[in-house]
Amino acid sequence: MTTTPSHTTQPQNLPAPLDEETPRYFNRDVSWLEFNRRVLAQATDEQLPLLERLRFLAIFTSNLDEFFMKRVGLIKRQIHAGVTTPSPDGLLPRQQLAAIRELAGELQALQHQMLYQHLLPRLAEQEIVLTKYTDLSGRDRGAIDEWYRHNAFSALTPLAVDPTHRFPFISNLSENLGVLATPNTGDKDPHPWVGIPALRQPEQEDVLFARVKLPPSIRRFIAVPGPKGASGKRFVLLHDVLRNNLDDLFPGMKIVDTVFFRVTRSAGIQKDDILDTPNLLESVEADLKQRKFARVVRLEIEPDAPQTLRRWLVDKLNLDVSDVYENPSAIDYNSLLELVDIDRPELKHRPWKAAVPPQLRAPTRPDAPSPDRSPAMFFAAIRKQDVLVHHPYESFNASVERFIAAAAIDPDVITIKQTLYRTSPDSPFIESLVRAAENGKQVACLVELRARFDEGRNVRFARKLEKAGVHVAYGVMGLKTHCKTSLVVRKERQGLRCYAHFGTGNYHPKTAQLYTDVGLLTCDPVLTHDLVHLFNYLTGLSSHQTYESLLVAPINMRQKFNQLIDREAANARKGRPARIIAKINSMEDRDVTERLYAASQAGVKITLIVRGFCCLRPGVPGLSENINVISVVGRFLEHSRIFYFAAGQEDPLDGEWLISSADWMYRNLSNRVEAAVPVREQAARARLQEIFDIMLADQRCAWDLRVDGGYDHRAVAPDAAAESVEAMGTFESLMKRTLAVE
Repeated sequence: MTTTPSHTTQPQNLPAPLDEETPRYFNRDVSWLEFNRRVLAQATDEQLPLLERLRFLAIFTSNLDEFFMKRVGLIKRQIHAGVTTPSPDGLLPRQQLAAIRELAGELQALQHQMLYQHLLPRLAEQEIVLTKYTDLSGRDRGAIDEWYRHNAFSALTPLAVDPTHRFPFISNLSENLGVLATPNTGDKDPHPWVGIPALRQPEQEDVLFARVKLPPSIRRFIAVPGPKGASGKRFVLLHDVLRNNLDDLFPGMKIVDTVFFRVTRSAGIQKDDILDTPNLLESVEADLKQRKFARVVRLEIEPDAPQTLRRWLVDKLNLDVSDVYENPSAIDYNSLLELVDIDRPELKHRPWKAAVPPQLRAPTRPDAPSPDRSPAMFFAAIRKQDVLVHHPYESFNASVERFIAAAAIDPDVITIKQTLYRTSPDSPFIESLVRAAENGKQVACLVELRARFDEGRNVRFARKLEKAGVHVAYGVMGLKTHCKTSLVVRKERQGLRCYAHFGTGNYHPKTAQLYTDVGLLTCDPVLTHDLVHLFNYLTGLSSHQTYESLLVAPINMRQKFNQLIDREAANARKGRPARIIAKINSMEDRDVTERLYAASQAGVKITLIVRGFCCLRPGVPGLSENINVISVVGRFLEHSRIFYFAAGQEDPLDGEWLISSADWMYRNLSNRVEAAVPVREQAARARLQEIFDIMLADQRCAWDLRVDGGYDHRAVAPDAAAESVEAMGTFESLMKRTLAVE
């Protein structure tokens, strides 16, 4: 197995030993923003197709929106509650908020620069042009005005602030035009609106305010009609169109100014620790209604907005001045996906078609039954050998979806059990479970109602499943159920046999095409016996605490991981092979971090592949000099959790391998129900080792974490072969590997 990547970018100066004033951990939120910087950096990658680069600007904003709703909302609640306890890195809540504001502002300015100085000019070269309304010809303006009258005007609702109209409610992530106007009364009576006091000037008319919300159902990029047969496309922004057609909305008024602004609200307090709620379903529904009115945590506004108006909005939205972020683009970058969807395949990645895992492929005989009509053949393949699947390289539909779909129609299947944390709106799993119940099978589904931002959808799924006769449970009181597991019980000659799927990602067909995850289909009786106990814990009154093979949080997972890390340290001290490689999304748990520090000091070589934030500080002499941390960011979102421990064995395939739903975070190990499953078969272990080897050799998509918390993007060596892993990177290499197996 590859242990050290070549051509890594090293810090310019070797770090000094950690002193008492230097925190042992990085700040979680600052580290997360550094992850989003790596996402943003994809937009500068000249090797990516142009529209894919544009897509990353939208992903960056979507990530940042969720960060403000969840993390900034939480920190602001701490400040308002008077919390003065520092975070593990030593920052007080107000200091964290200041650091977030500085870094988020820097990144948003960089995003604006990327769009206007780099991507829009390149798009124009491809005849995709963003233009201003005022730069259009008279004929084109007329066409856009005609579009506005037929497609937008009736959907707009101007809301004034006057004695009979309070300041309007501004919904989360809504885009708005603030309109400043004066009465154009002539000889008529004055208009009854009340102006903004701070905007009034001596001997001038009152300046009045109204808000116009951009309807969410209307596209943000409006196509300018072009000549017949023209290959190019021109677009004007919706709010630019509205700005230049306000006379229709405000007849009799003189428009003084308009201001584009956007509001972000907190995600609200989530009741993960509900212990005394008599009806969790109703409680979650009530929380969803309250979230709509959660506290505003961010105001994005154009930089040239009048200061008096900025202060007025800050006051009305109950914000601090530091909660205002300037948006020079006056664009919700999420809407850039409208441009990405343009039918220009030469400016996008070639579509990837996932391969059917070799073990699950249909027989090639002409008279063989089709897979859909032969569920018995599917389960026979699993009996023959454990099947490790790697999405999106291998088909989610032909493996995980088929596992439940085949069980639903197999007459020999008597029981199906599944956990659902997130799934798609048109989830095939819901349909399969309903069909199974209608076919008379015993079906149980654990629906996690508190999956952040999917609560409403999951409530609807729970009600649909219950109506079909599925036994629906909501998990263990006080704990989120985050494990991704399914159990199928089948009648066979020898009696009942259990089949299982253990995954690292959600049962979500859409994200399975975008996120990398691994899963294990198995009928190993040791693993399935443990899974039976786990489902009894989730759906019944079981207090089972002993698992022969599974690592289950919060029961034994933390303890087992601690033992595995400590064993590597003991082996290193004895001179035996000692190695740890962990691929996770986030690294935050202090107990695990301290054990990794101790293992490093004992001589264990440790590599952490952490996509997102990492609070562990690597490369510090005397503390963590044997730990290196890399992050791989690119075409797909790295989401799988894979763990390797050498266990004193020279051959990596003889060590211990696990896949898990859990990151090394306190919430995963202590406050959630999670599962990690050992991978026993050599062929499956070899697949996991191949994933690690490719990621560690990657010089294109990989970044190295420095001791100061920054990241160095690796550089491909000039002499690297074009078809090498180093030059192609993780994603292209794994796609190539998958095609080769086919």
